[in-house]
Amino acid sequence: MKRPPNRLIFKILKITGITVGSILLLLFLIPIIFPGKIAEEVKTFANKKLNGKLDFKEANLSFFNHFPSLTLTLTDFSLKGSAPYKEETLLSANEVAFGIDVSSLLFDKKINIDKIYVSNALINVKVNKKGEANYNVYNSDNKTEEKDSGSSSLRLEKIAIEDSHIVYDDKSTKMLIDAKGFNYVGNGDLDKAIFDLYTEAHIEDFNFTYNGEQYLKNKKVNADLITKINTNSLAFIFQQNNLKINKLPVEFKGKFDFLSNGYDMDFNIKSEDSKLNDFFTAMPPHYVTWLDKTDVKGSTDLLLTLKGKYIASKNQKPDLAFNMKIRDGFINYNDAPFPASNIFLNFDTKLPSLDPEKLKVNIDSVFFNVDKDYVKAIIKTEGLSKPKINARIKTKINLTKMDKALGIENMDLRGVLNMDIKSNGIYDKKNGKIPVTNGQISLITGYVKSIYFPDPIKDINVLATVSDKAGTVKDLNVDIHNASFNFQDKPIYVKALLNNFENIKYDIRAKGELNIARLYKVFAKNGLDLDGYVFADVAFKGSQDDAMKGNYKNLQNNGTLRLRNIRTTSEFLPKPFVINQGTFIFNQDKMNFHFFSATYGQSDFKMSGYLQNVIDYVLTDKAVLKGNFNLKSDYINVDEFMSNANAVKATEENEAPVKKPVASGVVVIPPNLDIQFDANAGKVNFADLILEKLNGSMVVSGGQLQLKNSNVDVIGCNVKTDVTYASETPERANFDFKITAKDFDVKRAYKEVKLFREMVSAAENAEGIISLDYRVAGKLDANMQPIFPSLTGGGTLSLKKVKLKGFKMFGAVSKKTGKEAMNDPDMSQVDIKTKIKNNIVNIERFKFKVAGFRPRIEGQTSFDGQLNIKMRLGLPPLGIIGIPMKITGTKDDPKVRLGRQTEDLKETEYDEGKAPVSKPVQVPAPAQASTPASDTFNQTIPKTK
Repeated sequence: MKRPPNRLIFKILKITGITVGSILLLLFLIPIIFPGKIAEEVKTFANKKLNGKLDFKEANLSFFNHFPSLTLTLTDFSLKGSAPYKEETLLSANEVAFGIDVSSLLFDKKINIDKIYVSNALINVKVNKKGEANYNVYNSDNKTEEKDSGSSSLRLEKIAIEDSHIVYDDKSTKMLIDAKGFNYVGNGDLDKAIFDLYTEAHIEDFNFTYNGEQYLKNKKVNADLITKINTNSLAFIFQQNNLKINKLPVEFKGKFDFLSNGYDMDFNIKSEDSKLNDFFTAMPPHYVTWLDKTDVKGSTDLLLTLKGKYIASKNQKPDLAFNMKIRDGFINYNDAPFPASNIFLNFDTKLPSLDPEKLKVNIDSVFFNVDKDYVKAIIKTEGLSKPKINARIKTKINLTKMDKALGIENMDLRGVLNMDIKSNGIYDKKNGKIPVTNGQISLITGYVKSIYFPDPIKDINVLATVSDKAGTVKDLNVDIHNASFNFQDKPIYVKALLNNFENIKYDIRAKGELNIARLYKVFAKNGLDLDGYVFADVAFKGSQDDAMKGNYKNLQNNGTLRLRNIRTTSEFLPKPFVINQGTFIFNQDKMNFHFFSATYGQSDFKMSGYLQNVIDYVLTDKAVLKGNFNLKSDYINVDEFMSNANAVKATEENEAPVKKPVASGVVVIPPNLDIQFDANAGKVNFADLILEKLNGSMVVSGGQLQLKNSNVDVIGCNVKTDVTYASETPERANFDFKITAKDFDVKRAYKEVKLFREMVSAAENAEGIISLDYRVAGKLDANMQPIFPSLTGGGTLSLKKVKLKGFKMFGAVSKKTGKEAMNDPDMSQVDIKTKIKNNIVNIERFKFKVAGFRPRIEGQTSFDGQLNIKMRLGLPPLGIIGIPMKITGTKDDPKVRLGRQTEDLKETEYDEGKAPVSKPVQVPAPAQASTPASDTFNQTIPKTK
């Protein structure tokens, strides 16, 4: 074969060299020739199309960052979100690169972006409770696009995301997705209105949380997806999507449409004929740790569907359903001698409109063997607050063998459990309905040990039956034939027979001693803590009807209960309540208190007396606990009893925490108490008010507290009060307060009594002796402060001998009239009658003498400091001739004018749950009978809350 001539070879090499050189030259020259144009076009396009603040450190144009694509790379890239998240970052990345179509750049002189590369990014998607999202940053205007013949466009063919972190936090659906190590490549004709997106994704660490519960944690996910996207309607159709969550294969199909006010979705996620072992690899981490020591066999089918519209503004939510089947299951933990075998499960649950009240759970059957023992059950429920129940449970199981076979964590179980229960019907506590039930439970030589405490509960023996043939609480019978256990070598015995829970009949015997703290640690519960010792040797027999009707001869209640160092801590009690000691003697319907002492915070209590109807109160929620006590205390701090139920949480509307004052809550009075206390306290602290030598009768009944004929020393003055108080909610209470106080020092009252400073703040510089006979009723807010528009009442303030200093109203009158004596007047033997209603204090006409002058005053003030006062300054010697004046403005800036005509003040009517309504009110006609509340100097009361 003839070799080609040298000249031909040289020519080919020359052409090839020139071509390659030209290409290489273009690779270097294009970024040099076009960088400014391309960077400027990208910025122009971004400013036009993005509704979010875009920022980056520098722009580099190169073929070599993502060869062979010509890319504009923006370093230290950040993009803010759309409203209401304009100040929060939607996307931040080390690099965001835009691929440029070279042919359009060279021949059409247009910048077409056809690829996007994102690396080492944080993609932070947020949706608030209203459904408002931060990702609506792209401005789409079809008309503008049709007319625009500009030099830049977005026609994507590829999106690549490398080693990034994605967070999707949706408060409207209570869904949180956190994906780390996110790698994604998507290809397709993304410039078309409708196109297919081919996706490969790999996630190193995937976490999924719904409604505060974490369902997936630290899972690896691999995905091969085909998604049809309609950009006109912003709709996604998931056609072929194969996922792997750790080892569990999952097929995902469905659609997702963005609506103007929400979403429309139809998701179908399933895993068919998968290995049961692979299912556990997709579970939370502690299951994976368990799986390392466990032999798991069998097959499972899973199906999860979510279908419907989610529109938060219309409270419209999709339907959720989940189905799981297990066949031929086998679990053997740590080579246990007897595995759990023949595991069979049909589980189906539906949650229409994500409404818990429509929840349907259908465990059509569950079964497994351990050796020759078995557990089998069929359980069906519908609804939540009034569930319809159909259950059949039967077990004969050695708990020791089952515990070892399944590897139950944190608990050591032993004993033989036999259970046979049938139950069918509706549970409606309010209407006294329960399912028709027949059941037997037997536990022999039981044993429970928690990892949280070293001592077990052992020698547990229980034999009990439950029956209800009519499906009513009246027909319910509970018979605990025998129940006993041993804890720390102290045996406990209980035997009980309970019939007719509508009018309960009981026969209960109990004996034993318990260390409550140690027992409680075996079954610890968040938000509650118990401590102390209980010794009981009691027997109760009788009926609720006999106890209520006083047929005490039919009751056989007796025995002794001793408590020592009982300490109760609850999330509902700001401080622990401690019973230092108490001996209780049961006799018929009474529980007599002997040697009872307790503390709560700084407060101490010693009581003697009795409680009545205790058994019914414990066994039913309708019974009223009655009692009569003598209560003595050296010190009571009422502030420590304030409820914490109303602690204000940060709002999540726009995810920017809004600081609000934390309300302590009102003192809540239980409604099912009828107890009388004859109280004697050395000192009581309430809202920084110190009360001494308090004695009186207090009745707690029907959710109301009454303090009758009480006497107390306040600031050296004996005060008599009658108080009625009732909590309406943890945030609202009402009160009726009557007070009679004679001859107290006004200067000391202002200094030591906070309530007096708020109600009579203008008395700051006053001196002298005053008396008060007054009654006020109204509402209290969550801080136990009066809601001023709600206040009503009236009474008399008597000035025995008072020197007024620095009162701006009298100073303004003195300046207007030129009478210096009116600046700091002395007032003696003056009775000022007032009435309170709708935020207004009406002052009845009163007179006094000052250096020969005879002033006469009447009118109004408001709790927010407004004045509407009529005044006549009678001139010496007899005051027959006088100067009429009107005083308006505010307590800090009173306006004094000559004349009689005054302006109306506006009343503020109190309406529960609504904003106060204001309306003008006329100044009352000159003096008539009695008048309103508070006192004349009410010009400095704080503004209405």
